This record gives sequence, structure tokens and C-alpha cells, in this order.
Amino acid sequence: MEAKFFRFLKIVGVGFRARTESEGHRLFLKLGYSHEVEFAVPPAVRAFCFKPNIICCTGIDKQRVHQFAGAVRSCKPPEVYKGKGILYIDEVVKKKQGKKSK
Repeated sequence: MEAKFFRFLKIVGVGFRARTESEGHRLFLKLGYSHEVEFAVPPAVRAFCFKPNIICCTGIDKQRVHQFAGAVRSCKPPEVYKGKGILYIDEVVKKKQGKKSK
């Protein structure tokens, strides 16, 4: 399968990591929950982890690649106060200011 479309995701947070198994057909995410989040990758898409915090979704169908990347991101969307979560590699999260103390 020749990969034509790519979508990179970055995981930000202490202890958050990803790993793939069975040649990119299964994706496991540790996101601070009591269990690992497991994804079955669609047939036209492959998932690779270059580092424990970088995920590459690749495939020949742009719609399926982006839909899978969106599904992975929806597990832990970026948080606006600390910036933790799963975000696209080119995404900029605008952080909010916290509570002001008197």
C-alpha cells in the first residue's frame, strides 16, 4: 500500500503515550485513564508511532485518514488551561489565563 495522505498527531502530557501492534492495525493509547484506550485501525489506514508521543496516520483515502485521526483526537482533546491532550502537529492551542488571586 502506497501512502498518499498523512496526518500527524502529538500527545502532550505527563505519562501519556501511544504504541502500535500488528503492523499498524491496532493502536493503544495511555491517556491517564484507568485502562488503555484501544483502536482498531480501518483497512485503508495505517498508524505508526515514531516516538511514544507522535502518531502518524497514513493511507490512500484522505477522508478515512482524517476521520480516523479525528476519532483518535476525540479521546482526549487539547485542554485550554494546561495544553494537555492529543492535538494535530500543526495545531496551536491558545491557552486561557487561570483564576486570578487577590
